[in-house]
Formats: sequence, structure tokens, C-alpha cells
Amino acid sequence: MARFDVYANPEEELRDAVPYWLDVQNTYLAIETRVVVPLHSPNHFQGMISDLSPTLLVHDNALVMNTCAIGVVPGYELRRAVANLSSQQAAIQNALDTLLGGY
Repeated sequence: MARFDVYANPEEELRDAVPYWLDVQNTYLAIETRVVVPLHSPNHFQGMISDLSPTLLVHDNALVMNTCAIGVVPGYELRRAVANLSSQQAAIQNALDTLLGGY
């Protein structure tokens, strides 16, 4: 597992609204859980789109990073990465800094 890897949402009934989870945890912590942020389909996102919720591209699909819904999941729920968003690190890190006050 690597930071900024994208995984299919394991909760099948929620995949229409939240098709993916974005792993935002650093790679040097070898613990049983991972910190993830849900990536929402824009038509299923009710929040404000701003620095806190940037639009990211996953396989040419625009998805909204719901930074306010950050959470922890067991690592075993993240099966196989379908993409890596390292190329969009600036927007992701800015959203995390906006939430956590890391300016």
C-alpha cells in the first residue's frame, strides 16, 4: 500500500455515490489500519467544493475528495489499488492542510 493509492469502495451498495477511497497515510507506518478519504461522484456530493474538497481525476473521471469524511479502515479492506494520485499531490495535501491546519 502506498500513499495516494486509490481503492474501490468495498461497500458495494455505496459505490454509486462513493466509488473509491483515497489512501492518505504515509508509507513508513506499518500498522493494521489505513487513513482514507472517500472520493465522491460529483452528483452525489452535497458539500462545498473548495480547497477542502478538490476535484481529482481517477481514470479520466472527476471525483470530489470529501476531506471532512476522513477516516480509518482496516488495511485488509483495501484489496488492490486501481490508481495512484501522486501526480495530484498538491491538491490533496492542500485539502488535508486545510482540514488539519498544517499551514
